[in-house]
Amino acid sequence: MSAPSSHDASSTSTVKRGFSPGHPQSRSAHLPPPAGVPLIDISRHNAQLENELAAALARVSRSGRFVLGPDCQDLESGIAAFCQARHAIACASGSDALVLALMAYEIGPGDEVIVPSFTFFATASAVSRLGARPVFVDIDPASYNLDPALVAAAVTPATKAVIAVHLYGQCADMAPLVALARRHRLAVIEDACQAIGAEYRGRRAGVLGDVACFSFYPTKNLGGWGDGGMLTTEDDVLADKLRLLRVHGMQPRYHHQLLGINSRLDTLQAAVLNVKLPHLEGWTAQRQRLALRYGELLRRAKLDGALGLPAADTEGRHVWNQYVVRVPGGRRDSLREHLAGRRIGTEIYYPVPLHRQPCFASLGYREGSLPETERAARETLALPIFPELTAAEQSLVVEEIAAYFKRQQSVNASVLAGPKFLKYGTRTDREG
Repeated sequence: MSAPSSHDASSTSTVKRGFSPGHPQSRSAHLPPPAGVPLIDISRHNAQLENELAAALARVSRSGRFVLGPDCQDLESGIAAFCQARHAIACASGSDALVLALMAYEIGPGDEVIVPSFTFFATASAVSRLGARPVFVDIDPASYNLDPALVAAAVTPATKAVIAVHLYGQCADMAPLVALARRHRLAVIEDACQAIGAEYRGRRAGVLGDVACFSFYPTKNLGGWGDGGMLTTEDDVLADKLRLLRVHGMQPRYHHQLLGINSRLDTLQAAVLNVKLPHLEGWTAQRQRLALRYGELLRRAKLDGALGLPAADTEGRHVWNQYVVRVPGGRRDSLREHLAGRRIGTEIYYPVPLHRQPCFASLGYREGSLPETERAARETLALPIFPELTAAEQSLVVEEIAAYFKRQQSVNASVLAGPKFLKYGTRTDREG
């Protein structure tokens, strides 16, 4: 996938805390450093569009059409165009989108669906809710996405679908997954809830499989003011079925063609998202600049030896919903504690992989079943990244990480040196 844009002004060697020439979020060098850094600041994000958002909500209020109203159709058209998809079908959440996709393929008891274990719970719970069995497969350690070779080994006669998660904003390696699915007549469902706008070999997330699922939870790159979801597909028949399934299978009113669910998008959420959608490309570009600058700052601080830094695959476009580093050697949690003490927000996505969750214990996965997934759960840490993050805030994050490792080196050196009486011997030894 394509690397973030290289025109970030922070690439200059003269960058100092609080000053990055030409950086859109720069602070003057004389300003004091920030007191802390949030993991994400939704209020700061929404403030820039406050008047437009208020007007959009007022318009919906006056219309009285609060469920699947005109704004929902506008959003469907906008997302379809953005994802280069033929159809977009709005629903109540990203979690519901996954359930609806599986329902459209009539997946149920006796069926198996291949999923990663290193993902949000909804990816696998959607499978179990329909009575099917999630089959957990290990990840590629560089991308954190499904390892296609291991997916191939997990296919059985009961397998009906593969859910490919585009984790943290980077697409899974879709070509081998789709080729495998076509050989075995499997459905390919994209879990693109963290990856709107991501690309793979020139095509957008949303058209890489048979159907794709998106979330508009407030922390997503395109976030609403509550839950919201969307499905995209190129298949006309599948799109019609999804539209039925989200409204109890009802068409016309009070006539039910299918056994569906209630998963309609609120018009208020669609109105918020319609205001934000035209800004998404700009926000994505800023996330890419921030990711590039993190890499530069961390390398300049010589932290690339202490941390595993994320990378964008050259075959696509990473949209950086999260900037996740690896902290090996059992130091992840103590680093997080140190940063929390400096009021720097971090998060662990995900501390307990799904195959080790109590609710999936009956599936029989044991510790060590998915070694790369388990290692990622022990080592990964998400650092603050959102479009409004300032250069000063980003510099503070890196400085505090450097301070932590410097202190660790100091402690280790002290332990290795040992007590002075052991180093220099006793007085009797010296006199003898």
